[in-house]
Amino acid sequence: MTKKNTSRIELLVELDENKIPEKIYWTAKDGDISNKETKAALLSLWDSESRESLRIDLWTKDMPIDDMKMFFYQTLSTMTDTYQRATQDEEMTKSMKDFCNFFAEKLELSDK
Repeated sequence: MTKKNTSRIELLVELDENKIPEKIYWTAKDGDISNKETKAALLSLWDSESRESLRIDLWTKDMPIDDMKMFFYQTLSTMTDTYQRATQDEEMTKSMKDFCNFFAEKLELSDK
């Protein structure tokens, strides 16, 4: 029997008394990352049985709004790249990139 390789990514969330995230740490040993602090995490998973996405959206209560705006812009942009690689749908990719540019313009992120 062939031994399968595995990889683990972990999130550790410290909560306050109201269960609001105060600190978030992540570990990915394959990437040489151990308990690195972050201010936000968005995790999406696909449930093929129910054909729906499941998600975990976390951010610390001290995450600056400007950082959150940039985080969303960068997440949307990288999701666009992932969509293109996964589907090869050039027309929708262009529309998504147009939206990302619109998003950045409206939030005045272009100059940052």
